[in-house]
Amino acid sequence: MIPFGKRLALAFSAWFSILGSGELPDDVQAAMVRAPERVAPPAPAPPPPPPDPGHRATQLLALLQRDGRLVDFLMEDLTAYADAQIGAAVRDVHAGSRQAIERYVTLRPVIDDEEGRPVPLETPIDAARVKVVGSGAATPQRGVLRHRGWEAVSLNLPPLPPTGLSIVAPAEVEVA
Repeated sequence: MIPFGKRLALAFSAWFSILGSGELPDDVQAAMVRAPERVAPPAPAPPPPPPDPGHRATQLLALLQRDGRLVDFLMEDLTAYADAQIGAAVRDVHAGSRQAIERYVTLRPVIDDEEGRPVPLETPIDAARVKVVGSGAATPQRGVLRHRGWEAVSLNLPPLPPTGLSIVAPAEVEVA
């Protein structure tokens, strides 16, 4: 900013010069013309996230396999086993898989109420959060909760390994 005394002198100089010659003197023009303010260019947009090839899903499946042998259980043909044998195996698979889920995923019910009880439905109904079943009204206001649903609140998986991103469980080879 130009000090007051300098501005007053420039004003008188400009006044008399314009009256006499019709032009501004060079010193007045130089004082009044400011260099354009430098504006920082806008920050570049962040790059889009890389496409997810499913490595995190594979990692979660690998954790369920490691801790609960879930994939082994699901891929096993159970027709040759008695129900009692399957039931005994399910306890170990259930315990290990549940521990893995509790360690890496925070879950909460979509509708936190007791199953079998009437619950109000928000309109419009979010089909991703609530599946309406039955043959009731086209836009129901209430219904009976048949399943609370699950929502993943957080996922805290360990860092991905540098190799083997598609491996759910490595092959095991015993050598003698």
